[in-house]
Order: sequence, then C-alpha cells, then structure tokens
Amino acid sequence: MILFDNVSYSAGGTKIIKGVSFEIRRGDFTALIGANGAGKSTLARLCNGLLKPTSGTVRTGGFDTASAKTSRIAKFTGFLFQDPDRQICKNSVRDEIRFSLECVMEDRDEIEMRCERAIREFSFDGEREPFTMSRGERQRLVLASVLAAEPELLILDEPTTGLDYRECMYIMDCISAINRKGATVLMISHDMEIVQDFAKDAMVLNDGMLLAHGRTKEIIRDRELLARASLLPPQITDLALVLGEGYESVVTVGDMVSAVKERSGSKR
Repeated sequence: MILFDNVSYSAGGTKIIKGVSFEIRRGDFTALIGANGAGKSTLARLCNGLLKPTSGTVRTGGFDTASAKTSRIAKFTGFLFQDPDRQICKNSVRDEIRFSLECVMEDRDEIEMRCERAIREFSFDGEREPFTMSRGERQRLVLASVLAAEPELLILDEPTTGLDYRECMYIMDCISAINRKGATVLMISHDMEIVQDFAKDAMVLNDGMLLAHGRTKEIIRDRELLARASLLPPQITDLALVLGEGYESVVTVGDMVSAVKERSGSKR
C-alpha cells in the first residue's frame, strides 16, 4: 500500500527526511513514533502526495506520488490532521460531511446516503454549526467526514491530541473498526499507551531517519532504541522491564496482574 525507496525530502535548504525506506502492506495498522521535530508529519504528507520527495520514490496504492495527481491519490486516501480546525470549512455538520464526499465521489444518491449514515452513526445533529462544538466533537466530525468515504488508506496525524480518555477511546475504536474491515492505517502518535494498545506495527523516526520498523510489542520493549529517539516505553511495559524475568510478555495491566499472580503462586 505504501512503499518508500531511499526517500529524502528537503525544504528551505534543510534535509528533513533522510534516505528512508520501508513498506506498509494492505491491512496493516502501523504507528509512526518519534520526538517532536523528528519528521513524522512530513513523512505522512509524503505518503499521500501533499509533499513530493526530493529524491527517492514514494509509491502509494501503486501510484508514484511524484507524478500522480494528488487528487487521484485522495480518491482512496483519508487524511486526518492533528488540528481538526484546519480541515473544517463548512457551516453545518451535514455540509461538512457532504463536502468531503463530494471531493471523491460523483453519485449524488450515494453521497447523500453516506452523509446521513455518518450523521446517524456518530450521533450528530446535522444542522449544528461545527465551531459551536467542543474540541473532541470537532475531532469526531473530521473523522466522520474522512470515514464516510470509506478510504482504503487512512493517515492520522496525532488523532487523540487534546481529547479526554472517553473521547480518545471512541476515536480509536472507530479507527480500529475500519482497519478490521481491511483499511490500511498509518498513525502518528506521541501516546505510547495508545500505540501499544492499538498498533500492530511501529516505525521509529529520529532526526529524519528511520531507526526501526517492526512489531509494536518488540519496539516498545527496546529501551536502547527508544532512548535514541528520545522516547519512553509505556508505563506498564516500563514496569515489566524493571521487574525482569517472568514479566517478558507483559504489555497490559491484565498481563501484569496475571504475571504477579503466577509469580506469587510459584513462591508458595
């Protein structure tokens, strides 16, 4: 679905992405992690053609993004910005969702059907003005607008920033649901607990260079790797690493409870 072959990108004389190569296959759920300024948002914009590589090749859905029109890639790609206010441009919830569909579809009946379905599924008031909504509600609106088009590829730039726990879980459950239906997900996130709980794979970016790409459960247990990217493991994983032997498979609170019970029983 996404293929980077020795990709670099420069802006204003500064090289931001430096010789990056990786492949994300159809149906994957991959988290892109790294410190602020690592180049994560730039890499995401290279994926859907909003930015063109300075050198190397980016292929998304089989298209070379350097030559394919961005509008063609947008037909099967959904992009969620970190700040929902950068995407909202209409005066009602219904018009906002309809507009996103009109950008990628022509069948008027299908557009209206999907628009009304999204309003029902997200429990929106279709006539509500978006900027009277809370930050979390606006994030849900943008996600609803993106998901209504049923994209094959979903690129998310910090989708849970500024949300409370309930809003965060709602957003992530929606994203997981579309992934289970076959969509490919690339998610930038600073929240290591979210990465641990939802992403199957993870890529670690530091100073524009890709340090690692592998299974999330292995990436988050590699202290040395995370330290190189100025990252910390999720709290429960960090505790398991401190405890050592007998806690190697712990990645959730439930895992920790089971491991503690097992260890306690073995000492009797």
